[in-house]
Amino acid sequence: MPHVAVVGGGIGGLSAAHELTARGFDVSVFEANERFGGKARSVPIDDHPTPLHGEHGFRFFPAFYNHVTETMGRIPDGTGTVADNLVETEETLIAAIDGPHRRANSKTPDSLRGWIDVMQPAFAEDLPNRDVRFLLERLLYLLTSCEKRRERELDEISWWEFIDAENRSQAFRDRLAYAVQALVALRPQIGSARTVGTIYAQLLFGQLDPTRPTEQILNGPTSEVWIDPWVTHLDSLGATLHRNRPVESLDFDGNRITALTLADGTQVTADDFVLAVPVEVAPSFVTPAMTRAAPELGRIDRLDTAWMNGIQFYLSEDVRLSRGHQVYADSPWALTSISQRQFWTDYDVETRGDEAVEGVLSVIASDWETPGIEVEKPARRCTRAEITTEIWTQLKRHLNSEGEQLTDDMLVDSFLDPAIVETDDGVENRSPLLVNTVGSLKHRPPADVGIENLTLASDYVRTNSDLASMESANEAGRRAANAIFERHDRRERAQIWELSEPAIFEPFKRQDRIRYRLGLPHPATVTQSLRSATRRLSG
Repeated sequence: MPHVAVVGGGIGGLSAAHELTARGFDVSVFEANERFGGKARSVPIDDHPTPLHGEHGFRFFPAFYNHVTETMGRIPDGTGTVADNLVETEETLIAAIDGPHRRANSKTPDSLRGWIDVMQPAFAEDLPNRDVRFLLERLLYLLTSCEKRRERELDEISWWEFIDAENRSQAFRDRLAYAVQALVALRPQIGSARTVGTIYAQLLFGQLDPTRPTEQILNGPTSEVWIDPWVTHLDSLGATLHRNRPVESLDFDGNRITALTLADGTQVTADDFVLAVPVEVAPSFVTPAMTRAAPELGRIDRLDTAWMNGIQFYLSEDVRLSRGHQVYADSPWALTSISQRQFWTDYDVETRGDEAVEGVLSVIASDWETPGIEVEKPARRCTRAEITTEIWTQLKRHLNSEGEQLTDDMLVDSFLDPAIVETDDGVENRSPLLVNTVGSLKHRPPADVGIENLTLASDYVRTNSDLASMESANEAGRRAANAIFERHDRRERAQIWELSEPAIFEPFKRQDRIRYRLGLPHPATVTQSLRSATRRLSG
């Protein structure tokens, strides 16, 4: 069987290795770190025989994730599979410093009252009717646009511009413009309307689909309940997995990759190579000769990244908050969290690390540019200690606005993502996140990039999922494997899913394909232009 060398042992690299080894290919994976899993991996926080774990951030699996959850269903774990470690959430707590807290049901509704409640947080409560109507018009515009219009027009404007945020109410901006920042660390002023709108619609459709959970999370630290069983399974399939073996370069003869060179100087030859490193690392492997052979490789360094990193607070009490996410609506650092222990049913916190720990609150900060409440500096200008203090302060201000839930006495320990490294003027992030900025789609390469024995498997690859996520990385790994199958005349293919949208919109998309070919605007464009002109005249 052909030998395939995979550079990078994150979700993309492991996914490619899984598809290849499952079909008999000889696969070697070279991971630069001690632990596999990339941003998804868990990290022991001390030298305790059974330590607590810290993470880059909590994992969540919305309903539109198909690729990664299908892979999880093929990884044995005990008497079942890793997919059995997914737990459905029930509600999202939306906490505010000023104003009442709200709770949004995240379970699929089973009654008329339930359906009304589902729609209420997104569309009605405290939003002016004109804003609700306008949002629905914008979503219909997106859902009735053909794919080429989405790629060539909607990818070239921001979500902020698309939803006319400047002319909407403050409640509208807070709820629907800035909400995306907590989801993908992407400021609405620079995020592509194509990506943000598509994912927003997918999240909505997911909650309205009675056939699957709206959202699931893991029942333990990611490495323990997913990555470690995955590595064990790949080993059983015959993959060779190398830890702490960073790759320095790919050797290219003008037509194909001839070898990879490890940091210690060792050269490894293979029939095919999969580059599965993060977007900020990939350009270091691309030589001018490779760019001449495959110009799309030369555009990877034009892609943008942002910061979306996590911290875990280990508490002396199990403060549950809500059985799902917490969103901190007024948080300058765009915080979201999950109180983990209620979901970690097979992970005994009491026997891990400090015996005083009873609860784990995992928090993600998505805005590193806005000054904080206490330190009055953006997170990127703070020390690690100041970041910890500021996030803890923002949590308390939100959660204690309706009665005390967090106190300083509860805080036993904390763990800030080690990718946040101190510098002379703040911190740098050694593990940033790809963000889908305006016009970025044209810079994203396919998995089969044009060099005859090289494929790409990372979340910056062009995928149907179209978002920096575990889902995109897994889909990219499948696409890389499929390209290798095709090169070796193998009939097998890893399954690829399209994003699902209601069939009712298909006739309108077909009509818009004709309009687009004729150079005509989408019908809603005219309506929007007239409305904007009317506003200007009346003003």
